[in-house]
Amino acid sequence: MTEAQEPLEILRSGLSTVHQMLDEGINDMTLEQLNWKSTAAGITPFFSLWHYVRTEDNIINFVVQGIPTVWIEGGFDQQLGLHRTSQGTGMTAEEADQVVLNNLETWKQYQKDVWLASEKYLSTMSPEEFNSRKVIIKPLPEMSLWDGLFNICLSHGLRHVGEIEYARGLLGLGGLTI
Repeated sequence: MTEAQEPLEILRSGLSTVHQMLDEGINDMTLEQLNWKSTAAGITPFFSLWHYVRTEDNIINFVVQGIPTVWIEGGFDQQLGLHRTSQGTGMTAEEADQVVLNNLETWKQYQKDVWLASEKYLSTMSPEEFNSRKVIIKPLPEMSLWDGLFNICLSHGLRHVGEIEYARGLLGLGGLTI
């Protein structure tokens, strides 16, 4: 039997798993596959990926630490030709259709930089903040830092891993575990 994990270790381990799964999920995908939609009403695997990575970047950097996002600091919006501040929440289907990846290597660098920034923050934060500190992640109401990081980053990230894994199956690429 192993010793029970503390909340910070659960979060760090969980986000590390999400990051690894997202990295593996797109590792062998082409631009065409990432920008593919199974139906006219659907979203692309890239939209799910972009939305999640942008969300984690916004929450951990801008909302929690009050510093510029990796997206803005690195000029990735300009390099990728995508919206400067949006990350997909509340977008119409037509707006979501405009989120198209045109440079996979630049995207992978952004994704890696976000993972590193998140890991750096989590390695220096105090677990006492989880319940004592409140954050507002729009459009949601105020919540504890724990709820923001665990629910909006970790749990939400797993949902998007599943969307990408499903798209991989439809594309004939197979899942991440089989």
